[in-house]
Amino acid sequence: MRADFYNSNVFINCPFSSDYDPIFWAVLFTVFYAGFRPRCAREVSDAAQVRYAKILQIIRESKFGIHDISVMDLDPVTKLPRFNMPFEVGLFFAAKDFGSNKQRDKVALVMDSGDFRYRAALSDISGQDIASHGGDPEKAIHVVRNWLDNCRGGPEGLHGGAHIVEDYNKFLLDLPVRLKKVHLDVASLTYGDLCRAIEGYLLRKKHRRLVGASKKRSKRTKHSPK
Repeated sequence: MRADFYNSNVFINCPFSSDYDPIFWAVLFTVFYAGFRPRCAREVSDAAQVRYAKILQIIRESKFGIHDISVMDLDPVTKLPRFNMPFEVGLFFAAKDFGSNKQRDKVALVMDSGDFRYRAALSDISGQDIASHGGDPEKAIHVVRNWLDNCRGGPEGLHGGAHIVEDYNKFLLDLPVRLKKVHLDVASLTYGDLCRAIEGYLLRKKHRRLVGASKKRSKRTKHSPK
């Protein structure tokens, strides 16, 4: 495991369902935007690997973790709650408390859909700072942006949450056009497709910015006094 990857990997622990996808997409976009590497169970499709082992490996390789425990409702069919997210929160915290020196550096963000709602279902984490996204993807972008800005350190901060929201909405408008060129559609996107689409959008944005800056420098040089 390379240390530079560990220090930029962000484990995303969240529900995998179509109704949660708007928040998942927003979180994923923000992680890429901030220069980090998102990791989640969706990235591996090895049927020979047990899901528990897959989760442990990703947690082991990730310094940062985003945990969304907002989905606690009872399943309409089984009448049981979904325990995956709280279970994986516990694994991440245990790795931090009982792991090697590197693992003890782990940093976590725990999100819920409302303030203090978690106290009724997961009171053992009451000492943690829990952030609320209110079920709103744009608010989730602000929450994740602020947290990752603190995690980055260094002299340069991230663009503000409102700016990232604006960029994210541009990405959503651009996405169907880009997918059509490679014979894909939004409804059938895999996790890998989505990651490539986000990375491609951000690379094109960076390229346009660099080209624009180069043209401005050329103009200044051309018109500067001899």
